[in-house]
Amino acid sequence: MTDLDMPSLSTRIEGQIGWVVFNSLKKLNSLNEAMWRDLPKVIRELDENRDVRAIIFRGAGEKAFSAGADISEFDRVREGDAAKHYNQLNTAAFKAIQDCQTPTIAMIHGFCLGGGFLLALSADLRLASKNAQFSIPPAKLGLGFDVRWLSPLLKIVPPHIAKELLFTADRFSAEDCMSKGLLNSIHEAEDLEENTKTLAHKIGGNAPLTLKNVKTAIDALATNDHHIDFAAHDALAQICYNSKDYEEGRLAFAERRAPQFKGE
Repeated sequence: MTDLDMPSLSTRIEGQIGWVVFNSLKKLNSLNEAMWRDLPKVIRELDENRDVRAIIFRGAGEKAFSAGADISEFDRVREGDAAKHYNQLNTAAFKAIQDCQTPTIAMIHGFCLGGGFLLALSADLRLASKNAQFSIPPAKLGLGFDVRWLSPLLKIVPPHIAKELLFTADRFSAEDCMSKGLLNSIHEAEDLEENTKTLAHKIGGNAPLTLKNVKTAIDALATNDHHIDFAAHDALAQICYNSKDYEEGRLAFAERRAPQFKGE
């Protein structure tokens, strides 16, 4: 087995864009236990990099975003007490994406199944190629579904759509998912990466403190949590008003030029 055959997470930074790549080509970029465990650390490192203004998640190659968890490990990791630990790794990975303060984009081509679909749903935005296929299949495998994994799904779609996905365990096309509100846009396969990068650069050109402010506020309100800490969100908004970026934004507007935001 060569290094290219070894399942892994890889990251790179291109200007303002941080990339997280699921690399397990022979298994449609499914994630093994080590990859699930490492994902929060990888996300945290990119999130703490002030030069990174948007993070894109994708699968290696062109056949799949991710087919989810590596089923070949289930006899070992989803039996008895080990199943609880494995589910905790999954939950931590989904939460790491949701809690990331840098805007996140899932670039979806080909298969996006099970835990891979949940990873994509945990991102802020989802762009897909026309050939993308989606499914959440636990009902066909007899797997228990952790209630915590419903959080990203129910932030996006109403309960009756979530139930359709989980009750039927059907395979859905990109057009189906677009009509259900699960995607932001659909693209020709050959245009997907360039269009995703264009969106990431557009986001990256905006004020980082404002993006953090609105992202955390939207996420908090989308949970329908009746115990929202409004004072904490007000404080984030006030940081924006007190920032040098706010001064730069007003000055650039008056001078009719593109602002140069620094996140300070």
